[in-house]
Amino acid sequence: MQLIAMLTMLIDHVGLIFFPGEMGWRIIGRIAFPIYAYALVQGHVHTSNYRRYAVRLGIIALLSQVPYQLAFNTTGLNVVATLLVSSLVLRLLEKVKHSVGSGIIVVVACVLMEVVSFDYGAYGLLLVLIFRYGGAASMVLMHMLLNIVYLFAFGWIVQLASIIPTMVIAYGPQVWRRLENWRLPRWVWRSFYPLHLAVLVILAYTLR
Repeated sequence: MQLIAMLTMLIDHVGLIFFPGEMGWRIIGRIAFPIYAYALVQGHVHTSNYRRYAVRLGIIALLSQVPYQLAFNTTGLNVVATLLVSSLVLRLLEKVKHSVGSGIIVVVACVLMEVVSFDYGAYGLLLVLIFRYGGAASMVLMHMLLNIVYLFAFGWIVQLASIIPTMVIAYGPQVWRRLENWRLPRWVWRSFYPLHLAVLVILAYTLR
């Protein structure tokens, strides 16, 4: 799972930086984020030390920010920051039992992520919530509905391909368990996002 997420994200970013007019790279890249969102939920649920888990996400987000801005010429916040805020929202929802309070937390977080320009914005948080609270069957339906809303609201046609890993998660548990059992060294998983962005920035500036 981790290897697929890293490879598809790398393909997405190579296409965005070096071949911005070719959509094939971006379509393949849509596979990455749902896997990261699913991995975040699993990490959130199973971590034995949430504070350490959140701090680790924060450090990766900080290390990634400058390469992210240079690689994509943006002032927004990178996807790890999106995952960090999503994790904090999950934590808050566990403490707030009232449905109205939970709804307010989600709405406020969605608005914040759009205003501050987090990568994926409210979409990222909503997908994390789908993976956290949706069952196997409803997960696919809710993700598809989310994609359709963003297709009509923002023209995110390429994002429709992101349903593929969600279908695998929901309907291919045996295959997924085998992928889960093949684990990379932790330092590779944790350092890949900032390191690959830094390398792509160096290549982009060198080849110009």
